[in-house]
Amino acid sequence: MFPLTYHDNYLKFFERARTEWLRGLGVGQQALREATGAIFIVAETRLRYLAPARLDDSLEITVHLQQRGHASLHIHQQAWRDSTLLCQGDIRIGCVDEGTFRPRRIPNAVIATLT
Repeated sequence: MFPLTYHDNYLKFFERARTEWLRGLGVGQQALREATGAIFIVAETRLRYLAPARLDDSLEITVHLQQRGHASLHIHQQAWRDSTLLCQGDIRIGCVDEGTFRPRRIPNAVIATLT
């Protein structure tokens, strides 16, 4: 019997992959907050669990931008173990002002990296 990954861990894996995806595009979230006061928050998630991950599995997490709005990004993500799709999800992240948490436009510098 192998210990299985608890289902909410996929959200953690997806979050980390999105952070690294943005960092890879040159968007550091701390620097973005300091420069513009903009932060990204998860506004909506929809996950489909297909197979369990096990302790010590090496997983690949994909990030695909599906749609960009003025103040949100719709992202499709998948968790793979080799050729087995374990979980897939559609995540909407919103751009908000760090002080008020009100929606705001995604800064132009971020938009430029996404196009």
